[in-house]
Amino acid sequence: MRVVSLVPSLTEAVAATVPGVLVGATDWCSHPADLDVVRIGGTKNPAVDRIVALAPELVIANEEENREPDLSALRAAGLRVLVTEVRDVPQAFHELARVLDACGAPSPPHWLTEAEAAWAAPPPLAEPRTAVVPIWRRPWMVLGRDTFAGDVLARLGVDHLHAAHPERYPRIPVEELRAAAPDLVVLPDEPYRFTADDGPEAFPGLPCALVSGRHLTWYGPSLAEAREALGEALRAACR
Repeated sequence: MRVVSLVPSLTEAVAATVPGVLVGATDWCSHPADLDVVRIGGTKNPAVDRIVALAPELVIANEEENREPDLSALRAAGLRVLVTEVRDVPQAFHELARVLDACGAPSPPHWLTEAEAAWAAPPPLAEPRTAVVPIWRRPWMVLGRDTFAGDVLARLGVDHLHAAHPERYPRIPVEELRAAAPDLVVLPDEPYRFTADDGPEAFPGLPCALVSGRHLTWYGPSLAEAREALGEALRAACR
């Protein structure tokens, strides 16, 4: 089996479960750290000719992370393209099982079973909290409607205040974010790398939870540890 992955989360999932089948991955596929495959460009600008030259039996993609013109070009070249859609945690488990089966995994991996058990537990926060969740600054952008990360937070007891916004990743001036008076601000380290020195200063007087973007937005082996890690960061911010 020869597989090219255009999605960092799925790259990690396949590499951890079916070693040796990946022959290509994007420049952003950072896990596992020792992954030794041909790099085929970014998620938004993959080198179609390089992918075709690898002669994969399957290309795995995601409807949000990858562009339809690129996927259409791969199909036109005769390649099989499996496109995932992940908007919530149950859908992530379903799509991961579908991808791994297509890549030849003989059975569900232990990390997937552990992740499903972990996310079946009650929310780790004693009381629900409201939050704004920036994912970028200059301009400020936040989580909006119908996002995987938003569902992750909801299952942790966090109601992010832009969950009903018409856009999935709206641009909201920071003054409006502060005026919304959330209980806390959740600041991931990707796609924008918020840090203790870059982000919290924009929200004086509000508790800020600095969290791993991989735990908040990736769907793969990280899901097995994400609930506990995110819960700990949120509880610390709410103390």
